[in-house]
Amino acid sequence: MTTGQRAPDSDLETLTLGLALRLEELVARESLTELVRSMYALFGIPVRVFAGDGTLLADASTEQPLCHYVNTLRQGASACSQTVLGAKRKEPDAHGDATHACFSGAVYRVVAIDYDGRRLGKAILGPYLAPEVDAAPSALLAVDPALDPTRARDLLLRMPRAREDAVALIADHLRCALDLILFAGHKALLTSQMHLATVRESYRELSEKNQRLQEAFDRLKELDRLKSNFLGTVSHELRTPLTSIIGYSEMLGEGIAGPLQDEQKDFVQTIRDKGEQLLVLISGLLDMSKLESGTMSLRRTRTDLEGVLEDAVATLLPLARKRSIEVVLDVAGPLPELRADGERLRQVFLNLIDNAMKFSGERSTVRLSARTVAFGDGPEEDEGLSLLAPARQAIEVRVADRGIGIAPDVRSRVFDPFYQVDSSSTREYGGAGLGLSIVKRLVEAHGGTVFIEPNDPSGTVFVVTIPIEVESQPK
Repeated sequence: MTTGQRAPDSDLETLTLGLALRLEELVARESLTELVRSMYALFGIPVRVFAGDGTLLADASTEQPLCHYVNTLRQGASACSQTVLGAKRKEPDAHGDATHACFSGAVYRVVAIDYDGRRLGKAILGPYLAPEVDAAPSALLAVDPALDPTRARDLLLRMPRAREDAVALIADHLRCALDLILFAGHKALLTSQMHLATVRESYRELSEKNQRLQEAFDRLKELDRLKSNFLGTVSHELRTPLTSIIGYSEMLGEGIAGPLQDEQKDFVQTIRDKGEQLLVLISGLLDMSKLESGTMSLRRTRTDLEGVLEDAVATLLPLARKRSIEVVLDVAGPLPELRADGERLRQVFLNLIDNAMKFSGERSTVRLSARTVAFGDGPEEDEGLSLLAPARQAIEVRVADRGIGIAPDVRSRVFDPFYQVDSSSTREYGGAGLGLSIVKRLVEAHGGTVFIEPNDPSGTVFVVTIPIEVESQPK
């Protein structure tokens, strides 16, 4: 496999050209061992494969009887070690081959393992004898004084024999087989490296996107905080002069500054009514700002919820009569006391009743019903958790009307701040879209839930559940 002279111009080319190849990474040791064992079984010549750093990767050989015998002799063992070390240190020539002679007359053939123009390791074939050898050389007989010449000659002649041209063919066969294995290993390695590079690039892009999203989230969170502070500040600054406007309009209407004509009284009454509407809107903005910033605290006391409901109905009764709407309160039995903020709960039900009247036609009915239930009966509770949790009681209040109803796909959105079911410029119903958002936050601040019960084809039923917190009794 050859590469051109063109410089890498992409990440892929940089990856493939700059990859440091190692023999042990391109081919598994098990596959390499299986290859050299098959060659040893075919040709009878021992084969060993070494990595570039000299690490033995595969070995298909058995100790020759002569080597075993010589290694039992002190000087012979030293000579054998020097011979094996010399064969391992032998570097092949430019053609990829080299030979190393043994004192016994045997030969080692060193074969270079090259791939893609890089030296990855080497294989050593041998020891083997040339076919013409029929006697022990003098170097073998002189290797150790204790050597038995006859035994040494007999063992030497049992060593495997091969002609040099045959060994060259075996070496070529080994190189070809290794080249195929290395090509497959290189392909798998490149695939793995490319996959890892893709994963790293994807991870980098994902990290950058997450960072940008986090920065955008932090920015939006800061803008939301600034918005809440702005609304709170502006609403507070508006409420003070607006209270004066309402107060002075009341005094004018009562004739404190002098008698007014009927038309003047109507104008003053209009100023007062619109001022009170504006005051309700500003109060809602202030409450929402406090709820979002977490500065609104609940003053929990022993609260009679039935009294709270009666007070909310009585407060809106004049408005209900003006619109020809009947508001009915139905309480099932005595309700237990709550530890709650009575004024905030009054605000919750004032908003719900006013919302029900706003979307109801004339001569319709808004019905409030209250009862004691087991906490967790609502559809938003997890049934599995409610079975495991200790039983608790709660008070459920349902506010039902027979108005236009709320479509199922927007029931969860009506609790969002400033959301309007009808957001067109010609919408029939007024309001800023804060009431239900305040309701949800106040109910959840009491540990309760609020949701819209399906009531097709018309009408709406808001269900509020407030848990009863039992005070610990003194011992």
